[in-house]
Amino acid sequence: MSGGRRVVGDPAVARAVGMIMAMTPCSARDARAVLASAATAAQVTAAELAAAVVAVPQGVALPSHVERALRHAVEAARSPVCPAPAAAAPVAMLANRALTEKVLARFRACRARLGAEPGSEDARREMDDVTYTLCVLMGRLRAHDAVTAAQDRLDLSAYADGAG
Repeated sequence: MSGGRRVVGDPAVARAVGMIMAMTPCSARDARAVLASAATAAQVTAAELAAAVVAVPQGVALPSHVERALRHAVEAARSPVCPAPAAAAPVAMLANRALTEKVLARFRACRARLGAEPGSEDARREMDDVTYTLCVLMGRLRAHDAVTAAQDRLDLSAYADGAG
């Protein structure tokens, strides 16, 4: 098998997905896409790439072509999504500061837990849930953009309140 086909039930794949979710940050769906894209670019299977990723914390270095493919896939997942040229800019309201702080704190806690327990299905599910909530709250399509927007929102609020 070549490329990024998903290996159902493989614990290394599940753990690698959790690691990618915490590192990028992103949803489980996006982490699986990162894994598949990197596997395809590195010309290895998703299971092989996952095994290499989960070995890194034990001090095993990623092969350079795998590291390069993974880095590019993560960068692509973090890249902003460009709206269609003809699309009008959406009108959005600023999220409530307290709610933004609460959701961002929950996101950070989930990300830390997922970093510590990347193989935990519960941790991945919680990260997916808070990532979705943060994306909706901030009106963003990607978790990385939503986190940045939430941090900017809190910085803007602090400045407006005279704390900055």
